[in-house]
Amino acid sequence: MSEPLPQVVTGLQTVTVERTVDRYVVTLDRPAARNAINAAMIAELHTVCGLVEADPAPVLLTGTGEHFAGGADIGELRERGRDEAFAGINRNLFDRFAALPLPTVAAISGYALGGGAELAYACDIRIAGETAVFGNPEPGLGILAAAGATYRLPSLVGQSVAKQVLLAGRTLDAEAALRYGLVMDVVPAGEHLASAHRTLDRIVASAPLALRLTKAVVDGTARIEDIAQAVLFETADKRDRMTAFLEKRNRR
Repeated sequence: MSEPLPQVVTGLQTVTVERTVDRYVVTLDRPAARNAINAAMIAELHTVCGLVEADPAPVLLTGTGEHFAGGADIGELRERGRDEAFAGINRNLFDRFAALPLPTVAAISGYALGGGAELAYACDIRIAGETAVFGNPEPGLGILAAAGATYRLPSLVGQSVAKQVLLAGRTLDAEAALRYGLVMDVVPAGEHLASAHRTLDRIVASAPLALRLTKAVVDGTARIEDIAQAVLFETADKRDRMTAFLEKRNRR
């Protein structure tokens, strides 16, 4: 029996989404702008998160063309004011992406800068092509990397290297990213997507519930009451007691 064809999510303009039997493939799709993250892309990635939350599966995230994402849309950022900053427009999305229930793998080539780097940091695993470059040049534009880099990057590469990137404008090429643990593998140019799929092949061979709980525990988001309730929901005692309650109410 042949494997079902991927289901393509329609109606999106800045990203493409395919749902296969065991994963989502999400592609940032503004190649003329180096896949810069604008407001439309933020909104559509929220839509993607909603799809994954409703029907969980691992996610492969990549970019169309030579680059992963060359940053946020500077024209839009220039017009944002205090209220937009307080709203945490990009940060809220990247936090939501980081909290997706099953593992996320970013396949990165070319630039992953600014907001593009922060989106990559929000993934669980990163695979880099030889051309990959990570950096956060926001202070040079009069702002800071406020969409997750200040708290994710130190945990990924250590505080010293994170300060070099965030304060001194250091960029990390693929080999430096591998040396500091930011990426799992560096592969020849053009092979990053295939390598990420192979990583996902290994991931999906594991039990989904085990993956989900492992991610929650490692991220520190596992709530003991949710886990305890999940155990109780599966017991015969819960079903028997609730059945007795409903039957008693119906008799009344």
